[in-house]
Formats: sequence, C-alpha cells, structure tokens
Amino acid sequence: MRVEVNRERAKALGRAIAKAVSKTPADAFDDPRYYPPRDAPRRDVMAYFLVMVAMDHRLSRGRRQYEASVGGSRFHGADLLYRLGSKRFSEDPGFFTADRLALVNDDDVLSWLSVEGARPPDAHVRAELLRDLGVKLKALFDGDPYRIVVESGGYLRRGVGQGFIDLLKVFKAYQDPVEKKAFLLAKFIERREVVIFQDPQNKEVPVDNHLTRVALRTGIVDVDRETLELIAAGAPFRPQEDVMLRLAVREAYRLVAQEAGVDPFIMDDFLWSFGRSCCTFEAPACISGCSARCSSAGGCEGDRCILLPACRASSERLYMVPEHNFMDTWWY
Repeated sequence: MRVEVNRERAKALGRAIAKAVSKTPADAFDDPRYYPPRDAPRRDVMAYFLVMVAMDHRLSRGRRQYEASVGGSRFHGADLLYRLGSKRFSEDPGFFTADRLALVNDDDVLSWLSVEGARPPDAHVRAELLRDLGVKLKALFDGDPYRIVVESGGYLRRGVGQGFIDLLKVFKAYQDPVEKKAFLLAKFIERREVVIFQDPQNKEVPVDNHLTRVALRTGIVDVDRETLELIAAGAPFRPQEDVMLRLAVREAYRLVAQEAGVDPFIMDDFLWSFGRSCCTFEAPACISGCSARCSSAGGCEGDRCILLPACRASSERLYMVPEHNFMDTWWY
C-alpha cells in the first residue's frame, strides 16, 4: 500500500473550503436535543462530552442502520446517539459521574441506547469503555473529569505527555493512533467554552469516515491504483493500513486548513456535514445533484457541488470510491 499527501490538491481544496466555510456558521453545540443546556456547569459539560465521545464510533453496520424516533422526530447515527445522551443527561445526570460509570454493564448500555429496532452493535465494547473511564477517573483524577483540563494547563500538547490530547490516552476510548476521539472531544469542549486551548497550532481535524472518504475523492491523498480498487471492492483494511491512510488524511487536512486560513475545528464542522449530506457513500451530489440537505450544509453553489473544481473524482472516476472497509473498531 502506498499513500502520500498531494500538497497541490490540498492547497486547491483549501481555497475552495475557505469560501464554503465562510458561509457556514460555527456550531455552538448547545442544541438541547443533543447537548447539555447552555447554562450547565462546565464540569457537567465536560463529563457529558467525555462519556459521549468515548462511545461515538460506528453505529450502523451494513444493512443494520442505527435509526429511530424519539419524541416524534426521526434521528439517525450520531444524531440518535447524542439525542439519547441529552435525554439521559436531563433525566439522570448522575449517570455521567465516575462512580456510576465504573459500574456500567452491557444491559445498562443496551437499555439506554436501544430504541424501537435500533440497537448499538457492540454494547459490550461501549460498556467496557465507560467502565474504564469511571475507574480511571476515580484513580487518577479524583473522579473529576475537569481535572484533565486543569492538568493540561489549557494546552493540547505540552511537555512530555502533559497536554490534553496526551492525558486522554490513559483511557481505552481515547487510545486510537489517529486521535480522532480526542480531537473531537477537544473541539466540543472548546466550543462550549470549557477551555480555550492556548496552542491552536496543534489542532487537528478528527478524522472520521466522512472526512476520509472526502479526502480520497478530492485526491488530497494519493493512494496506489491497487488500493483504490480494493476500496471500491470493499476489501477489509488491516489496522496498520487504516492508520497509514488516516494519518495521511489528517496531514492533508492540516495543509487544507492552512491554505484556507481557517481553524481546523471550524473546518471540521463543514467537512463532517458535507460528507454526510453531500459527498455521501452512495449518492454524491456531483452525480445525483444538489439536494436540499446538501444545500443546507453549505455544499452547493447553484446546482453544483461547491468543491467540484478541486475534486479529482469529478474527472477521474477511479477516485469515486466509497469509504474504506475498516469496521471492527472503536476508534472511529
């Protein structure tokens, strides 16, 4: 497998992204359907996001979609996860304390996150990740998740493993090599003003499946023809191949953000919405046309995808690949 950053294409995408991001307001992450209310204490906000991001990995597997109605509205994937999280926070905020997390079992997760026919695909994994959070919060941070922020000094990277991203690595949920969950948590808590990080130069986008798919299609990462064909065929990736790909994707998006002159966390807001609403797995807007959903995500200019001029797949169909197949993981 060969993978490398295409710097020229990253710069071209950066110029296109700058225009798109300028039209997209930053998400405050205070919609009460999904998140704690705006006036919630910052320690409670930190606890909520620490727990929810720990479980925020693939919920839909194959034809089994994680989708259900709550309170008369339909939610899918991460939206359903955070809808159920917010509901739990309002009804039972004590669940998010270290003492309760340390005792979570599989049935607790299933009863909480199952609605109608929707069930989390790996309740035992999510339960283990939550127990690990609770036990280590008690042992290392006096049960107070805000201590992680305090001990970081407000830095993402500091000294020898003393920054926020590195301190999180003690928890199983935050040990993924590409640090997707760690940077997603950092984005959430900074936007909610739990902390304003002092070293913005160390920000990275949380590289999830949507961002990886967009990176492959736009060509900001180059992979060999054989790998593209394997992705198109749905062949499973080995863990080391996944890490190689996603680290290149992360570096490419760093160049995109630098060229665009935008905060990587703000850029991630746009890319995530664009990936799930426009450059979708099965019906990208450049083929199926700009939908109302894509337009609302800021991904359309007239009836064209806003990133079309910087997209390699628009002229080289070999790059119009689905997301790569790396399913059995709690990293993403």
